[in-house]
Amino acid sequence: MFLEILLVIILLRAVEPQRTDFAYNGFSDSNLILGDIAIVTHDGLLRLTNSTPTQKGRAFYTAPLHFKNSYSNTTFSFSTTFVSAIVPEVPNFNGHGLAFVISPSSELPGGLPAQLLGLFNPNNNGNSTNHIFAVEQDTAQSTEFKDIDNNHVGIDINGLVSIKSAPAAYFADGRWNNFSLSSGHPIQTWIEYNGVFKQLTVTVAPIKVPRPQRPLLSAAVDLASVLLDPMYVGFSSSTGQLRASHYILGWSFNMNGQARALDISSLPALPRVTPKPKPRILIIGLPLIAGFITLAAVSAAIISVRRKIKYSEVLEDWEREYGPHRFRYKDLFRATKGFKDKELLGIGGFGRVYRGRLLSSKIEVAVKKVSHDSKQGMKEFISEIVSLGRMRHRNLVGLLGYCRRKGELLLVYEYMPNSSLDKFLFDDKFTLNWNQRLTIVKGVAAGLLYLHEEWEQIVLHRDVKASNVLLDSDLNGKLGDFGLARLYDHGAAPKTTHVVGTIGYLAPELTRTSKATTSTDVFAFGVFMLEVATGRRPVQYPGTSCSGEELVLRDWVFNCWKRGSILEASDPKLGRDYVMDEMELVLKLGLVCSYAAAGYRPRMRQIIQILEGRAPITELVASRGLESSEVDERSTIYYNSSADNVFGHTSSATESLLSDGQ
Repeated sequence: MFLEILLVIILLRAVEPQRTDFAYNGFSDSNLILGDIAIVTHDGLLRLTNSTPTQKGRAFYTAPLHFKNSYSNTTFSFSTTFVSAIVPEVPNFNGHGLAFVISPSSELPGGLPAQLLGLFNPNNNGNSTNHIFAVEQDTAQSTEFKDIDNNHVGIDINGLVSIKSAPAAYFADGRWNNFSLSSGHPIQTWIEYNGVFKQLTVTVAPIKVPRPQRPLLSAAVDLASVLLDPMYVGFSSSTGQLRASHYILGWSFNMNGQARALDISSLPALPRVTPKPKPRILIIGLPLIAGFITLAAVSAAIISVRRKIKYSEVLEDWEREYGPHRFRYKDLFRATKGFKDKELLGIGGFGRVYRGRLLSSKIEVAVKKVSHDSKQGMKEFISEIVSLGRMRHRNLVGLLGYCRRKGELLLVYEYMPNSSLDKFLFDDKFTLNWNQRLTIVKGVAAGLLYLHEEWEQIVLHRDVKASNVLLDSDLNGKLGDFGLARLYDHGAAPKTTHVVGTIGYLAPELTRTSKATTSTDVFAFGVFMLEVATGRRPVQYPGTSCSGEELVLRDWVFNCWKRGSILEASDPKLGRDYVMDEMELVLKLGLVCSYAAAGYRPRMRQIIQILEGRAPITELVASRGLESSEVDERSTIYYNSSADNVFGHTSSATESLLSDGQ
């Protein structure tokens, strides 16, 4: 009888729910498992990532937890709450977010940064073998993961396509109140899972708001097939090119019970991002320290004069002849309101671009700040910039002039209110119909013809691409950004220089000769035409293309042509709302212009004649042996091998540039 009673007690203990209960009001003595760039700061903050680009950080509880009843194979209930903060490096330019994670490993093997949040990679994202549950606070919209916006909370199972998501908001006073996840202020999150009813709820709110009675997300989820036993609980976050610091201030967790409330008053403070308020003693005792303030003011004035001299603009004797093409730094500083972040139009490979209004003329301009070494070839470079400033064409963005400071060059352009073409091609918030796209292609072609044949010198743009085509108020395309342009006299041979440009637009011969020509501009224009017609980038890397493999746009369109179905390459966003003959013409002409052998590419004058219907493309195709069913396979192989040379040893960013040192 005693043995039977003992056996019953042992069995009852075996099926009794396991309890794991911990709470951290700060992490100074937490002994968490930290990975990648995650650290615990000296004041007790858990900092997952900092402002370092393209990094990831992770932190997990010290030991794995048992989430399952080993006899019934059911999942225990659990509850957790934590306080987090996302502080972007540049306000209003959101980076990527963070996630609460339950994982079979504290290593998160293969997890990549940026939009993958350090959790997955393109090869395993969505695989049921991951056994990962996460609640994401996502501050960057990724169309490949079907994100609803750039400020949402989502429930993720084994991948980053959320099974349910909603914009960040809390319910109070009878309505939903939206708030920003990346405001830089603390946010509290509550996650609760009922293992009996298989119900999951997620609630979020700013830290100063009492816990809302209604959760933001509620979903019926059976985690029995997702969670293994045991599992690790913790956090993961990542940064991309737009950077942010991710913090956890406090964390509480309870298995088979309600997570303990955090002591908000005991949580560590975030690093100060605004100046400290002036002490009251300075206000009360101001009359007593007037003499000291006067002395300080004089000292500050002396320091200010010295700083003004130290950071004054560079002006050498040879620049005085350039007159109106030379802007004063003080005028550009005032025009851009001191180069404030709210005037920032964008960040590119060569610098930041700011919107400004010249106070003297009230003209709106775009000011690009570029780093430079004034000791190497600056006189020749500025001479070319000023020469380019004399060009006038309706399809070229006007380069108005420049300004130089120590270690910094500022290029001043005509302002384009509708930004760049790539925004309209690749952002789902914007769209262009076929007539608008064809008009833009013809306009850019006219601009290139002017550069190559109609101006007083031959100008090689060297960086023709969608992001360098800007749109005016009427959506007319203008070719801009002449920072890489080079010019030479008609009849002279172009000089050999370093390879520059953007990956995906570089002609194959550039990797061998390093010599830019009008033909290399034509190659880039051909890729640009394919980009406009298909709505695809020149190179799509693994994880971003439909096939999950690296896809070179020119190859893909070429294969469609070989199969006799070239119109399959048209942009799906257009549907069938385009003129088939025109679409076929642009696609074929794009392939001809981006032909591997430079000698087979047409000149810009021929291209315009074909686009305007004054010359048939059939003669051009036939003269080069490019019948769709009889294409020269050797040239295709040559193109691919050259493309491998260009793309094989670069970073994964499509817009990465190969600099020539300017």
